[in-house]
Amino acid sequence: MRILTTISEMQSASGMSRDRGRRIGLVLTMGALHEGHLALVRTARETCHWVVASIFVNPTQFGPDEDLTKYPRSFERDAALLEQEHVDVLFAPTVEEMYPTGTATTWVTVDGLSDKLDGRLRPGHFRGVATVVTKLFHIVEPDVAFFGQKDAAQLAIIRRMVRDLSFPIEIVGGAIVREPDGLAMSSRNVYLDGMERRQALVLHRVLSQIRKMHEQGARDAGLLASFGKHEIALEPAVKLDFLEIVHPDTLDPVASVKDGALVAVAAWVGETRLIDNIILPPDQH
Repeated sequence: MRILTTISEMQSASGMSRDRGRRIGLVLTMGALHEGHLALVRTARETCHWVVASIFVNPTQFGPDEDLTKYPRSFERDAALLEQEHVDVLFAPTVEEMYPTGTATTWVTVDGLSDKLDGRLRPGHFRGVATVVTKLFHIVEPDVAFFGQKDAAQLAIIRRMVRDLSFPIEIVGGAIVREPDGLAMSSRNVYLDGMERRQALVLHRVLSQIRKMHEQGARDAGLLASFGKHEIALEPAVKLDFLEIVHPDTLDPVASVKDGALVAVAAWVGETRLIDNIILPPDQH
C-alpha cells in the first residue's frame, strides 16, 4: 500500500491507474477506523480494480464548539488496518495541503437538504462536507465512492450533489455495522465510559421497536416518532437532539411511512453526540 500526502501525487497515481483501464473505488474517512469503515473497504475491494482510502479530519465541517481538537486520531493503526484489507493507496493530506489559504474560500452547498436533520443543528456542517468531498472527488476521480448509511443525511446530500453537478461517479451506501449489543459503530464511541455505553443502547432499542411496530402495521409517522421520543425520554442521561421520520432522499418529514421512510435519531450521551437510523421499507402494492 502506498501512502500519499500531496494532491499532485494522488492525481498522478490515479491518472496512471485510469490509463490502465482500472475501475477506481474511493472510501472517504476521517480515520479512527472501525468495522463499519472496513466493511466499505471490502465492498470496494470486491467491486473495483484499484481502491483508494482517504484519511482527512476535515476542519471545515466542525463548528466552533465541536470536537475537532479531540477527534480521535490513530493514523498508524488505521494505516495497518487498511494495508491488511489490501487497499492500494492511502491518501492522507494535511490541512495545509487541502486548504492552502487556511480555509475554504469556495464552497459547495446543497440547498434544500443541508439545513435538515443534523444540518439544522450544526450550521455549516454539510457545506464543509460537500466542499471537501467535491475536492476529493476531483483529486482522486473515482468511478465509485462508498459511504456509510449511518450518516444518512450526508449520504442523501452527496447523492444529490453528484446528480446536480453531473459527477460521473456511482455512490454506494453501505449498511450500518453494529456492535454485538446493537450500538452503531462510530469513531466517537471511544468517548463513552461503561455506564454511558449502556445508556446509549436506548437509541438502537427504540429504532428496533419502531421497526417492529411498522412490521405489525403501524403507518402513522407522528405516532411512531412520538413513541420513540417518549421511550428515549425515559433514559434521563440521554439528551435527544432529534428523532425524525423523513423521506430518505429529500429528508422532508412524512405523515405516513407506507411509501417507505428514514427514521433518524441524534442524541447526546454525556459529552458524546451519537447518531443512528433505520430505513422502513415501502408497502408492497
